[in-house]
Amino acid sequence: MTKDECFNLGYISRRVGNKGELAFIIDADNPGRYSKLESVFIEINKSLVPFFIKKIVVSRNFATVSLDGIDTIERADELVKLGLYLPLSFLPPLKEKKFYFHELSGYKVTDKNYGDIGIMQSILDFPQQAIFQIVKDKNEILIPAKDEFIISIDREKKELHLNAPEGLIDIYIKETKEDDLEKETDED
Repeated sequence: MTKDECFNLGYISRRVGNKGELAFIIDADNPGRYSKLESVFIEINKSLVPFFIKKIVVSRNFATVSLDGIDTIERADELVKLGLYLPLSFLPPLKEKKFYFHELSGYKVTDKNYGDIGIMQSILDFPQQAIFQIVKDKNEILIPAKDEFIISIDREKKELHLNAPEGLIDIYIKETKEDDLEKETDED
């Protein structure tokens, strides 16, 4: 299992007690959904290693977990601060305008006013705002990933339909046209 086939569930925050139990921080909208996990992948030296769960108790975004084969303070301490991963198939399907960041990569992006504006490269996750990173030819277009800008998501056709704020796409297109004019002038 590779990281591309998984999503980050959270991380191991600390050891609990003296029998190897661990505290997981679960980074999810509904952590209780993971209260019956049977296994989890832990990233150790850039590889995902599977661990079976003997016992898990979830409270809010925190879980106390006993892993098979981890029964000493020393073994538990080796896992503290490491990332937790699950296969993408564990994610519940989303409908309408809701999406997972990894899901939209490679989608064709169309704007209501401009038509085809490119292919979604990724979603940049900044603390203040997530940003759609769209590339057309060699040009990058950045649009805030806000619900009010999303018209629809067509998962079958892998298309994202937007209504970007007036003038935003012009900034990127205008810069591109000006760059092309400068190149033509320089070549003359």
